[in-house]
Amino acid sequence: MVQVLAVTDYIDSLAEVETQFKLSRNNDPLFFTEYSRDLPELSVAEQQRLDLIKQRYLYHRQYEHLLEGAVNFIVIAPLLEMAGFYDPPFHLRSEASIQLELEDENDKIYRGRIDSLILQEHLWIILVESKRTSFSADVALPQAIAYMAANPHRDRSTFGLVSNGAYSIFVKLDRSQYGFSEDFSLNRQQNELYDVLRVLNRLKVLL
Repeated sequence: MVQVLAVTDYIDSLAEVETQFKLSRNNDPLFFTEYSRDLPELSVAEQQRLDLIKQRYLYHRQYEHLLEGAVNFIVIAPLLEMAGFYDPPFHLRSEASIQLELEDENDKIYRGRIDSLILQEHLWIILVESKRTSFSADVALPQAIAYMAANPHRDRSTFGLVSNGAYSIFVKLDRSQYGFSEDFSLNRQQNELYDVLRVLNRLKVLL
């Protein structure tokens, strides 16, 4: 009998995602160099806008925890717009439904929804999983990897962005291995949105 399971309920740890999707973590610094090497520089205008985004985020966060929609509106959407992911040749799918079928004796099917998915010629380029800011962004990492594993074009690397507004981390999935970037935080003195945008710009030209 086929089991239909919710990704959010059953994929809640890295150990679980490794077991279910036969993946392993690669901690070799050379595995994921796309977030740290050959990053393009930002213009003064881009830096100024990113400073404004950070200022707005911190202003609104001081009054209450920001829900997912507010985080997307204040931080994530402007970043994707600045990186050019809303323009050709990219396509945006919001609240996309994902179904993962596991070929094993248990006939498991995982179903879930992702917040935003950027597509280019049927290749998944950037996956955004924004969580409530009162939660750690780490909570979304296993789910993001599971969604990325649904990529039908597994012959090429897939990249993802997990962010709750305050913290952002990039994910790379290459066949059966995955790895993480350093985390980028808006709670540090330096505006690390600079780094996030530079990585997005780097990934855009790679894929």
